[in-house]
Amino acid sequence: MTLPHLARRTSRIRPFQVMELIKRAHALALTGKPVLHLSIGEPDFTAPLPVIEALEQAARDGHTHYTGATGIEPLRRAIARDYARRYGVEVSPERVVLTAGASGALSLACCALVDPGARVLLTDPGYPCNRHFVAAYDGIPEPVPVGPQTRFQLSAELLRQHWRDDVRGVLLASPANPTGTSLPFEELAAIVAETRAREGFAIVDEIYLGLSYQDRARTALELGEDVIVVNSFSKYFHMTGWRLGWMVVPEALAPDFEKLAQNLYICPSALAQHAALACFTEQASAIFEARRQEFRRRRDYLVPALRALGLEIPVEPDGAFYVYVDCSRFTDDSAAFADELLEQAWVSVVPGDDFGSNEPHRYLRLSYASSMEHLREAVERIGRFLHARKRR
Repeated sequence: MTLPHLARRTSRIRPFQVMELIKRAHALALTGKPVLHLSIGEPDFTAPLPVIEALEQAARDGHTHYTGATGIEPLRRAIARDYARRYGVEVSPERVVLTAGASGALSLACCALVDPGARVLLTDPGYPCNRHFVAAYDGIPEPVPVGPQTRFQLSAELLRQHWRDDVRGVLLASPANPTGTSLPFEELAAIVAETRAREGFAIVDEIYLGLSYQDRARTALELGEDVIVVNSFSKYFHMTGWRLGWMVVPEALAPDFEKLAQNLYICPSALAQHAALACFTEQASAIFEARRQEFRRRRDYLVPALRALGLEIPVEPDGAFYVYVDCSRFTDDSAAFADELLEQAWVSVVPGDDFGSNEPHRYLRLSYASSMEHLREAVERIGRFLHARKRR
């Protein structure tokens, strides 16, 4: 049997190593080992009861047919109202495009904006799928090395240094995976201004914006209608498996995004859309805010606890649920270190090489999307593991 030749772009897309690592951790757990999962970026909370009840009601009411490609109007209006309530930004519902998760939104944005051969600036380290969204449409991801001096974020100065004639735009995330750090809003404004001056596009992934621990989180939508913002019901709303996200696009381009969505995936899940309406009720909003504070409490425990073990955290996270840890005091190979930690201490973390090529051997990503009980146990196990290494 002769298999068909794969498109060349397929070879440019690496496996999502986090998912591969999680498979290994689950396989180890099936042997009876009490594995603690500090690897996956998934809230341990599930969708709250109002959302579950809304899903059940939607199913009973027969909301299982196709919707419009950009989603149901009541949910688009609810998202627009939430921007006004939470961030003081007026957004027309016509600009809101509902998608199959934030991944669907980022894929759709790259389909619409990235020509073959066009370069797109991204941070290194950064969310690994972002560079693959660009590559999937035959664009060229252009990683910009970033470190603690810029809070692992892009800056206007770095953009000026790396922009070339074939660069067409930037893809940012704030707060970011894997570091949990946010762009200072003034710096974000400067980056958008520099991009606009070069007639480029700016896509800002705000999937973790609801999980910001700053006094006042601000959306990039403040900076003008030409900025494209991506968000999701996965993280703040704890609906990862529901695969529902959205993007806010320039109103003049909304028909183009709708045309592409019609052809790429027809529409997002109808049931998920109807259930998501309950996310914006007063009862659900109180639950989400309480859970945000719980994530903050976990961060405030984990960061000093890891530092007390001798692990360095060069930049304290101010959002999401990740800590980017410098383990170079103990190893020059974070991937091997993560393997040992899983096999010997049964703690699953992610090595830096999943997030780029900028000193990945120094770093581990730990997720605190787990209970305080598990976090405390994980810190104890890591401490014993490090002590045993010192004695060898």
